[in-house]
Amino acid sequence: MQTPSPSILIVEDDIEIRTLLAELLAAEGFVVIQTSDGREMDDALTRTIPDLVILDLMLPGEDGLSICRRLRTNNTVPILMLTAKGDEIDRVVGLEVGADDYLVKPFSPRELTARIRALLRRVNMHSPIVSAPSRRLSFDNFVVDLDARQVSDNQGVALILTSAEFDLLACFLNRPRRVLTRDQILDWTRGRSAEPFDRTVDVLISRLRKKIETASPGSNLINTVRNGGYLFTALVQQVP
Repeated sequence: MQTPSPSILIVEDDIEIRTLLAELLAAEGFVVIQTSDGREMDDALTRTIPDLVILDLMLPGEDGLSICRRLRTNNTVPILMLTAKGDEIDRVVGLEVGADDYLVKPFSPRELTARIRALLRRVNMHSPIVSAPSRRLSFDNFVVDLDARQVSDNQGVALILTSAEFDLLACFLNRPRRVLTRDQILDWTRGRSAEPFDRTVDVLISRLRKKIETASPGSNLINTVRNGGYLFTALVQQVP
């Protein structure tokens, strides 16, 4: 059986850029849905569940940051944010509200498609389904299914993580009680899409800490090591 092509929802108000994106992605084999603002995006989401959203930062009406924040309240779809603002603070804010990656305009078509494919690979949305035992781990009050990419507490309440947050948690779970540098974490979670002096790790750490602390107050599982990196302190065990 042939694997369905991944679908990409574009939210971009510039018709020329939106058309170019759509033509490029269609040529790469993706199914493309085009929208120009948050209202059209909401309408499209009632009819389809995309595999990835490309979201422009500067939009008429509701801006990209607000849309991203709203999507993250009930949706874990990977979000690639496009911005004409190259300042680090703008990119950091985008990551803080829930974007999984960002790309500064103008960008090369090759880099865009590489980042999209990297995001889709990370969430394993289109890998073949195989019959194999799931890899389940426990730490603190949580159980993690690495194959299903799900986290829940001991009462079965789900901990909702974005794809980037889950990748970061999996990185820690596979290397517990070991100091990891930012470069190592970037390499293991984002690979070649990482940029020099990228603050993505710091933002994702903050997001993941906040969610774990909210679900398990006082756990303090991710420690910052001065001039070193980060240390995941929890005892990680295999779940039968």
